[in-house]
Amino acid sequence: MTKITINEVGLRDGLQSLQRTMPTADKCKWIDAAYAAGVRHMEVASFVPAKLLPQMADASEVVAHALTYTDLNVTVLAPNLRGVENALTSGAHRIVAPISVSAAHSLANVRRSPQEMVEEFGRMCDLRGSSGRNGVVMVAGMSTAFGCTRQGEVPLADLCELVRLVLETGCDQVSLGDTTGYATPGQVGETIDAVRAIAGDKLQAAHFHDTRGLALANSLVAVQHGIRELDASLAGLGGCPFAPGASGNTVTEDMVFMLQSMGYETGIDLQRLIESRAVLEAALPGETLYGYIARAGLPKNFVAPPAA
Repeated sequence: MTKITINEVGLRDGLQSLQRTMPTADKCKWIDAAYAAGVRHMEVASFVPAKLLPQMADASEVVAHALTYTDLNVTVLAPNLRGVENALTSGAHRIVAPISVSAAHSLANVRRSPQEMVEEFGRMCDLRGSSGRNGVVMVAGMSTAFGCTRQGEVPLADLCELVRLVLETGCDQVSLGDTTGYATPGQVGETIDAVRAIAGDKLQAAHFHDTRGLALANSLVAVQHGIRELDASLAGLGGCPFAPGASGNTVTEDMVFMLQSMGYETGIDLQRLIESRAVLEAALPGETLYGYIARAGLPKNFVAPPAA
């Protein structure tokens, strides 16, 4: 039986684009509920200046709570050296650095060109080494890998060249991000195959948005092309505040339902995952929550695959 890792990114990507700030206590309740449902990989915070993203001002506290679960893989995002320094201090297990393939998005998001961000990522990896925390996994999150609302087309050749460069820096993993929801199923397969020819097993993960209704289709194609880790956000919360129109992450509940209905093992109790939406309903009153399976309910003939 094939195991697919679901990385819950709602606490970071889901909350960063909201106008309101979720209280720290409610973030901790979200972690508790997701863990109780069987989620063992979570991206819980972003180490960025609070003046830019006040939603992430409590990043260290949230990471500290997540680390109380000893078998939970805790991921954070850090866009610069200061962020990586804080992330390393926090004790997070994995650090994702956003490296936009689109020059327009890169300048808007991190105020660096893609090539400059690759150089910064190299310094991040060096800092990881000098800190003595060599066990921390450094992930190159290749943003706008399939297209960009600011730039339009993002040539596959540009993505492949950046991946080649980033692999020379000490990168441990590569993740392909559909930041603006531009990806189509055929493009996903072609892109993964091209990048895998360069990155091999270091290409492990993908991150899709449901902006145009193709997140599940794209995720399925990614799995069929060897991806074994998929990002998703509870109730489909999220989007990049620096990419116009980049709404809606893949809905975690719908993702788990699709995969389990096809016999893939996720380790997640789907009913408990659906029930965990109550945390969002209480903490974010009035916020739109997405997801088909939560509204329709599980089919009576649905049988989840046994845990591996």
